[in-house]
Amino acid sequence: MIENKALSMNIESRLSFEEFRKEVLNDYRLACVSREVSLLARREVLTGKAKFGIFGDGKEVAQVAMSKYFKPGDFRSGYYRDQTVAFATGIATPEQFFSQLYADPDQQHDPFSGGRQMNSHFATPNLDKDGTWLNLADMKNSAADMAPTAGQMPRSVGLAYASKMFREVEALHDLKQLSDNGNEICFATIGDASTSEGHFWESMNAAGVLQVPLAVFVWDDGYGISVPRKYQTTKNSISVALEGFRKTDGTNGFDIYNVKGWDYAGMCEVFEAAIRKIRETHVPALFHVEEITQPQGHSTSGSHERYKSKERLSWEKDFDCNLKMRSWILENALCDEETLVNIEAEAKTTSQDARKAAWEKYITPIKAEVQHFIALATPVADVAGANAELVSQQVRELQANREPQRRDILKAASIILVKHKALKADPVVQALQQYYNNYLQAEKENYNSYLHATGANSILNVPVVPAAYNEDAITLNGYEVLNKYFDQLISNNPKVFAFGEDVGKIGDVNQAFAGLQQKHGSLRITDTGIRELTIMGQGIGMALRGLRPIAEIQYLDYLLYGLQPLSDDVASLQYRTKGIQHCPIIVRTRGHRLEGIWHSGSPMGMIINSLRGMNVCVPRNMVQAAGMYNTLLQANEPALVIESLNGYRLKEKLPSNLETFTVPLGIPEVLKEGADVTLVTYGSMTRIVEEAIVTLEEMGISCELIDVQTLLPFDIHHSIVKSLQKTNRIAFIDEDVPGGGTAFMFQQVMEQQGGYRWLDVAPRTLSAQAHRPAYGSDGDYFSKPNTEDVVKMVMEMMEE
Repeated sequence: MIENKALSMNIESRLSFEEFRKEVLNDYRLACVSREVSLLARREVLTGKAKFGIFGDGKEVAQVAMSKYFKPGDFRSGYYRDQTVAFATGIATPEQFFSQLYADPDQQHDPFSGGRQMNSHFATPNLDKDGTWLNLADMKNSAADMAPTAGQMPRSVGLAYASKMFREVEALHDLKQLSDNGNEICFATIGDASTSEGHFWESMNAAGVLQVPLAVFVWDDGYGISVPRKYQTTKNSISVALEGFRKTDGTNGFDIYNVKGWDYAGMCEVFEAAIRKIRETHVPALFHVEEITQPQGHSTSGSHERYKSKERLSWEKDFDCNLKMRSWILENALCDEETLVNIEAEAKTTSQDARKAAWEKYITPIKAEVQHFIALATPVADVAGANAELVSQQVRELQANREPQRRDILKAASIILVKHKALKADPVVQALQQYYNNYLQAEKENYNSYLHATGANSILNVPVVPAAYNEDAITLNGYEVLNKYFDQLISNNPKVFAFGEDVGKIGDVNQAFAGLQQKHGSLRITDTGIRELTIMGQGIGMALRGLRPIAEIQYLDYLLYGLQPLSDDVASLQYRTKGIQHCPIIVRTRGHRLEGIWHSGSPMGMIINSLRGMNVCVPRNMVQAAGMYNTLLQANEPALVIESLNGYRLKEKLPSNLETFTVPLGIPEVLKEGADVTLVTYGSMTRIVEEAIVTLEEMGISCELIDVQTLLPFDIHHSIVKSLQKTNRIAFIDEDVPGGGTAFMFQQVMEQQGGYRWLDVAPRTLSAQAHRPAYGSDGDYFSKPNTEDVVKMVMEMMEE
């Protein structure tokens, strides 16, 4: 029996060793493939087949080691050198990497962005077109990458924070398709130089306070492009600089680990135990991965020989991670030299095959289109009066182009058509024109679609349910209307969370959440630190994982602190992933008129120009705001809701269907019909204009007052121009600086809707002054449009 037991253990040991050996060799194979992909991709850029490249060479072994502990349900929130992570986790293939490098617009080839993003910008879908959340708990997930350095950090906090909510909020425990009891980790990756960004520091502080399962990997190659680390980081080490954040007994904070990027075995040992601890305890951790190399330099835009010393370059060759792993394998007798040579040869073949397949898939349809164009363009030369030489030249140039692009075809067609405009009635020219129109439209769809969600995910498809009022409907202050609304919402929708500065204990500065934390708990309605950037990140990450966060910016003026992630991440998300990833965050804030420079902001021009892709709602009162929240919560699009700061104590009737009525977005409301002049405004300015209209009516001037309700989307049915057709006079009024929100509305109605055709007098814009609003009531009066300004402007229009 003893002998048999010993034999059994020996067999198990040998099997275990063989499995270990296979795993190690497979990891080495992945590292080799990724390296070959980097080398080949750089050549593709330098030969002109691709525009730009930035690669993960030098980080292969560290990323392979990290990826061994990345499980289904986890989220990657990384940066643009994570190709090895993508290959190792199965999120991407080398062929897909090359398709993205070539900017292939076919989503079957580049499933992450449909040719809209440069290489190594990965994304996985999170929603079906019918509005159903995918089984994220069974997927290996990747938040869509973006290039702004450290831009991935704020949302990483939110992705990890969602796990905390899934674990600690009992009402979420049944959402098994979204989470396995909050066991998911967010793996955030960042280059060492980018830790100099404020985004990194705010995010690390927030993670340490919140205690969320965030694993941050800092790839430290010693440089930020050409600038050495000693000019980037205090004490020349991010882990040393962060030492005060280290978690100790009885404190919050995070764990800190130091590993060498070439030490495969050492990293695996550290990562295995550390990741297990994060998953079980939700204590975040920072992994400072040091002594990383960058064999090809920063990118295809330059050479690192220009700024690295000979000694540094020599060290990088000696400490190349793939070379060090190779030596370790041989030293530990895991295989022989011949096996490694075969693995390396196979890696070359694999990467070359991937490159070739991706290029063929990219170029073949374009070449077919060239032939289609030539077949239609060539006969034009034979039409009487045609410029045969010009047609032949365009055809010859396309035929000689070995690597044509879609724009080359369209340019050639356009040149021929423009030069033969006099022959447009000829059937041959008409056929070319029809081809041009169809091809141009198809390619515009390829490149210009999905700024907003479609189908069931779109706010435009939410059914309109008017507000209903009982005969004995009570009248409340605006903040009380919202308080009742949020109470019902939190009670009935377990996915909704509200958080921000002073939102919790005191119920926000205007009391819309008063008493609700005490009723619903501090996890549902939460106070945060003064950190607008990561409040946005908290909401972004939660929304990416299927929750419905209402993330508050206390005053609109402070939106600038959180604008970058909203602009670069949220607003562009559906576009840059070609509709596969959605982030239905609701950002709640308040603005417009009050009493002071920093609490009276209305920077609408800045907002609408930086947040294309989001919905921007500007309700004039709190009932209207509640209806907009209802609309947004029935769709899967992001939005900014700007409540009127001076409207919280105005009296409003309480609808009987407070939680179910909806306000359609993009559809203005006519508040008063009139015949002489159309006045277009929104938010707090509606009350100013209403006051002016009383005076104007007494003077015999009939005004039509239109509240646009939302700036994005804006008047989707062109109802404003219909009013202009009746009055032939129009003015746009708001509290933004000159040329801001009013200029946007002016352009939409005059240009997009063709309103200029119905004008009898010059259209007007009335806005605030170019400076910030001065403090006090007089400051408000002289800084922003007032009743007398509106009256004066309309009288001038009537006298013109």
